[in-house]
Amino acid sequence: MAELDRIRWQCRRGLLELDLLLNRFLDRELAGLSTEQMQTFRELLDEADIRLLAWVMEQEKVPGRYDFLIGRLRQV
Repeated sequence: MAELDRIRWQCRRGLLELDLLLNRFLDRELAGLSTEQMQTFRELLDEADIRLLAWVMEQEKVPGRYDFLIGRLRQV
């Protein structure tokens, strides 16, 4: 439970759009992630807000390691 709380806290961002998107993803998709995907999601949360938003909005090319997660974020 502490790990989920830590991830939920990291999903709180400086941009409201990312707050909403990441928390929706957390509620709908997190339980279905593999251990490897969960680790990659934690790494994704370390990225800058503006970069995350650019990837989700398809304004910048997504690094290969994040392709799957950004694709899922776009679907929620």
